[in-house]
Parts: sequence; C-alpha cells; structure tokens
Amino acid sequence: MKKTSFVISLFLAFASFSAHADVVSAQKLADKYATFAKHANPSSTGLSASDGKAFYNREITVKGQQVACASCHTANPANAGKHIVTDKPIRPLAPSANPKRFADIDKVEKEFTDHCNDVIGRDCSAQEKGNFITYLLSIK
Repeated sequence: MKKTSFVISLFLAFASFSAHADVVSAQKLADKYATFAKHANPSSTGLSASDGKAFYNREITVKGQQVACASCHTANPANAGKHIVTDKPIRPLAPSANPKRFADIDKVEKEFTDHCNDVIGRDCSAQEKGNFITYLLSIK
C-alpha cells in the first residue's frame, strides 16, 4: 500500500511540475513579446489580459463570415473547441487546461503566424501576441 501511495504521489508531483513548466514557458514568451512591444512602441504600458480577451473575442469578417478566435476555440479558452470549417477537435488554449499548449515555442510562433494571417489578414503584433498569452494565463 505504501509503495502504491508513493508511486501515485510521485506521479502527481511530476504531472504538476510539467504543467507548471509550460506555464513558465508561456510567461517567458509573453515577457519576450512585452520587450518587443516596448521596443516597437516606447509608450507601451505593458501587457494586458483585458486587451488579450478583447482581441480573442474580436469578430472580423473573413470571406463573408464573422470569425474570432472564439469561433473555433469557444468563448472559454479552457474548453476544447472545434474548427468551424473542418470540425476538427481543438485542445484548449489555456495552459491551465492544456499544460502542453506552450511546450513547443516554434509551434506557437507558427500557429500565431498562420492564425493571425488567416483571421486578421496580417501577422499579429508583439503587443497583441503578448496580450493574448497574458489573457490565456489568466484563465484558471
């Protein structure tokens, strides 16, 4: 019994460490974007979760259809979503619900490039990316 309890405790400790590690990665990435945003605009006052939430929910007309990040990822980024065209399931965006979301920074950068160009027709600014991640980090 003691061995089983120890193994379960060890597993839970490892699981919480790996979840924490990716939250740390997300925060480091947000901090990087804050630095870039400040360099691009010296009057930048830092990152804002509320601006990130507004960006996430902002509807834009694409090919005659109103879309937003929330169109595929749901109003709550801690929930699983599905692509509005392909119905492909999408894991939650919030690191609190999907600890692997920010595990691969290269993939995060690629997803930003692809999604920003698809939804808003241009690459997102460092300020927008940082606000977006800050918003996702605020979801518990």
